[in-house]
Amino acid sequence: MTDKLEKRPRVAVRAIIVQDGRLLLVNAWGGGRSDLLCAPGGGVDLHASLPDNLKREVREETGLEIAVGAVCLVNEFHAPGSDFHQVDIYFRCSVIRGTVDPGWVDPEGVVTERHWVTRAELTKLRYKPDSLPDVAFGAPDAITYDALEPLVR
Repeated sequence: MTDKLEKRPRVAVRAIIVQDGRLLLVNAWGGGRSDLLCAPGGGVDLHASLPDNLKREVREETGLEIAVGAVCLVNEFHAPGSDFHQVDIYFRCSVIRGTVDPGWVDPEGVVTERHWVTRAELTKLRYKPDSLPDVAFGAPDAITYDALEPLVR
């Protein structure tokens, strides 16, 4: 039974935070291993709600306190040839306290970059998931599902 449990998808939560026409993104991989960007967030802890997990993750990665709104995207990605499969649940969020401070230190040491980007700027960057621009800057009430994407670095 343990082997079966270890092969289940990991669940993570992510925040779509758009402020003044700009989307907040963070580095996806720590240690400068990649220029890939993603929405802030991360894995969920047991016995905490998805919104509470997201508030914790965003605070750790950015220093911001957020209000968590509606789900806007469910995205799956995996590493073909391995047991890695993750389901990300994205929520529309708003900042209720704080500003992005370049000196902020993620206690887990993963997030070292924070960027506010416009839709036009996003086209010049590497990011995941592929639907991110439409989710962030498209219809505010839409809910999107992304089919399984391969993991990239």
